[in-house]
Amino acid sequence: MAENTDVIVVGGGYAGVMAANRLTRRAGVRVTLVNPRPAFVERIRLHQLVAGSDDAVVDYRKILAREVELVVDTATRIDTAERRVCLASGGVLDYDYVVYAVGSGSADPRVPGAAEHAHPISTLEDAQRLRPVVAATAASAPVTVVGAGSTGIETAAELAEPGRRVTLVCGRVLGAYLHPRTRRAVARRLVRLGVTLLEGDGATVTGVTRDAVQLADGRDLPSAVTIWTAGFGVPDLAARSGLSTDAVGRLRTDETLTSVDDRRVIAAGDSAAPSDRPLRMSCQSAMQIGPQAAETVLSRIAGEQPADLDVGLFGQCISLGRGAGVVQYARRDDSATRLFHLGNRSMAMLKEGVCRSTVWQLSHEARKPGSLNLWFKDPQRHKLDA
Repeated sequence: MAENTDVIVVGGGYAGVMAANRLTRRAGVRVTLVNPRPAFVERIRLHQLVAGSDDAVVDYRKILAREVELVVDTATRIDTAERRVCLASGGVLDYDYVVYAVGSGSADPRVPGAAEHAHPISTLEDAQRLRPVVAATAASAPVTVVGAGSTGIETAAELAEPGRRVTLVCGRVLGAYLHPRTRRAVARRLVRLGVTLLEGDGATVTGVTRDAVQLADGRDLPSAVTIWTAGFGVPDLAARSGLSTDAVGRLRTDETLTSVDDRRVIAAGDSAAPSDRPLRMSCQSAMQIGPQAAETVLSRIAGEQPADLDVGLFGQCISLGRGAGVVQYARRDDSATRLFHLGNRSMAMLKEGVCRSTVWQLSHEARKPGSLNLWFKDPQRHKLDA
């Protein structure tokens, strides 16, 4: 009888779960998912957790194939020489292949006082610690959100909708990646919700204290709660394991998502840097890269040449509270094209549908691996000469 092939998936986010589920489509592949939490985190709902409208977690039994073994632990090192994953508990897992899907989190803020007095929001634990702080703060107390990417925008809107006093410190511009029409629509909605928007060269944070945010132009903003959404980073597991990374710490791979150092290590999601050209950190890209990382493993098991990365991005949905939002269409290379605004209630329903669809896709992949592809692919998306 042929021996099983052991594949360890490190990280149980969108990319990791998709990869683990896809791997089960081949008999003889034994899949283990290593994740530090016993439940799946819907990162795209963490701002709702902070505001109290969702818990942002899903039971793995709903989205993970029965054949996948879940190990609740943290990987501390990938020993490529011995082909094993070392765990924080002291255990080790032997592997034939590793899918590296550790995801992303907040970058360490370099602004004085931010680490001590500002609350990050990029992980479940961050959001869970912040929720009671917000709940215990009077609605009339000033709340400052630093960073005007999609997380900052959604958090500011979610907190302002029930009447909180929210200031969004944008830096130079609100949503730098947004199309001008989208930016204007987002700004109008935020202002309607009562959010104070601070933009321009002077709207850069230079310091954070227990009860204030200091700006480059000399202003001190009173702040009972300061929420930090500026900047993302990735875990340093790859670097600690002696694998090549880019400047941010993402695992460097070729176009098949295979580590440039070791053909038995394949990356997926936010922690991957294929050809030193990583895609935008998002569940949209992770949901596509996860299955493709699994297919690279399956191709190598079968003795075939893996296919190159093939991703298509349709745009971005941004919730603006429970009652409104916008969707920005994009070209397949992720560059913004135009705004398609469906209106307040309808857009909120569309955004909710997008959030629910990601969980549905994960559960569908668990039941019928490889049977569904909802993405519009562009074969030229990630070519080196593009």
